[in-house]
Formats: sequence, structure tokens, C-alpha cells
Amino acid sequence: MGAIHEIVFDCVKPAVLAPFWAELLEGYQVRQGDGTDAAISLALGLDPDTPSTVMLDGPGPSICFQNVDGQRPDNNRVHFDVEVGDRATEVERLKEVGATVDRVLPTYTVMRDPEGNQFCLVDQRQQELAEAVTQAA
Repeated sequence: MGAIHEIVFDCVKPAVLAPFWAELLEGYQVRQGDGTDAAISLALGLDPDTPSTVMLDGPGPSICFQNVDGQRPDNNRVHFDVEVGDRATEVERLKEVGATVDRVLPTYTVMRDPEGNQFCLVDQRQQELAEAVTQAA
């Protein structure tokens, strides 16, 4: 079983969309960058002065706004990242109840529910590492 790690919005301008949602949702605020934003943007071939990802923190799950230029018909614009303790076991369990695997990456697996909606399974330890890096900054 998993827990919602974050809700992810694919968007063209994360720096515009995130503050909008922070104004809309009570108790949410834009997370201050930790210095990795420029490196991520550069690695993706984007302008390092424009964040490729902007996060909101609040009373519920974190909300992530990530840059995805253009809209792909095979890609949800909003999806859940679900944190799990044993990703490989959870992938197999979900396949037995109708999910399919799109792709497997080192820190997460992109899957689809029985109707084709995307979601990601993320390793629990990745969340713990991210928190440790954030606290150290």
C-alpha cells in the first residue's frame, strides 16, 4: 500500500501556475528553492534562470508544478506520485489488479490505472533523502 507523496501538475510555466494555486488553496505556500532548480533546468536543456519545478507545501500532500512543454495526448496533465516502501512488490501487486507499467526509472515507476490514467510510484527512501537535503539547505 502507498500514501500520496505529492500531486503533480505538468505545465508550461511552473513559476506562474504554482503561485496561483498557493493563492487558491488555504495554508499552501511556494517552497523556497534549494539551489538545485538551476541545475535541473540546465540538465533538461531549459533556461537555468527559470525554475523547471516549483513546489507548494501546505496542510495536505505537496503539490509539484513541473515544466512539460506542449501537451501530449498520452500524458495526464495532473497525476499522483504515490510513496511506497517496496516499489517492485507494489508494481507486481498493482499489475495483478489491472495496472500497467509505462516505464521504470531509478527513483520512480510510471504506471497507468485500468483506464489509462498515469500515476507514479516513488520509493519511500527517496522522500527521506529529499527531506534531509531540504533540511540541510
